[in-house]
Amino acid sequence: MTTSPGHVLVTGGGRGLGAAIVRAVVAAGFDVTFTVRSATAEAEALIAELSPTAPNQRITFESLDLSDRDAVEAFAKTLEEMPAFAGFVHNAGQSYDALAMMLDQAKAEAVMQVNVWSFTRLVGALTRPMMRAKSGRIVAIGSITALQANQGNAAYAASKAALLGYVRTLAIETARTGVTVNYVAPGFIDTAMMAPYEKYRAQMEGQIPARRFARPDEIAGVVSFLLSPAASYVTGAVLPVDGGLSAAIGVHR
Repeated sequence: MTTSPGHVLVTGGGRGLGAAIVRAVVAAGFDVTFTVRSATAEAEALIAELSPTAPNQRITFESLDLSDRDAVEAFAKTLEEMPAFAGFVHNAGQSYDALAMMLDQAKAEAVMQVNVWSFTRLVGALTRPMMRAKSGRIVAIGSITALQANQGNAAYAASKAALLGYVRTLAIETARTGVTVNYVAPGFIDTAMMAPYEKYRAQMEGQIPARRFARPDEIAGVVSFLLSPAASYVTGAVLPVDGGLSAAIGVHR
């Protein structure tokens, strides 16, 4: 029987990119706990899919609404009582589209709570045990909107930029202890989140140098690498996974 390399927590793991990350983390041999807000049926189906392929690994999920500060606090306290985790992937996110000059502050603050403040509380609970163990991998799923402006994305981009600033600061504060902290910045991913923009898809793909959206497993593969021993000297990094979109000037002839 092989020994698990440790326990990884993934937020928002029930569907889409989160489910792809859970699959990749399980394939890498880790025990996994993932959170879901409402995707309970999807979570149960995912565990049923993966358990036969990983009979010696623990794969569980927790229902958690990251927009609920009290619920996040209670969950963080349970994490503080557990043995050190090997990794933490903050994938859960909330979007809100509005022009910068027309932001609704309450909606913008809700985005910040899910995308940033829930991360800071959970990572605070997980990082100290990692530092004592002199080992740990933290990966935040951000967005290229933190690096490149996109009309109508002010609140979401601001939250992902705040997340980036926090991640890079945490990286330099923990580096000497063997804990790595990195930021993955996807572009457009082929998931259900993009369904509302389906009529614009061809136009959007035409502006991506790779001429297509990313597959969820392509993002998950980068996360898996960052959790691996091979990434032990990668920390404070920002990794765009966007088919070249952030490298392009964006003005077409």
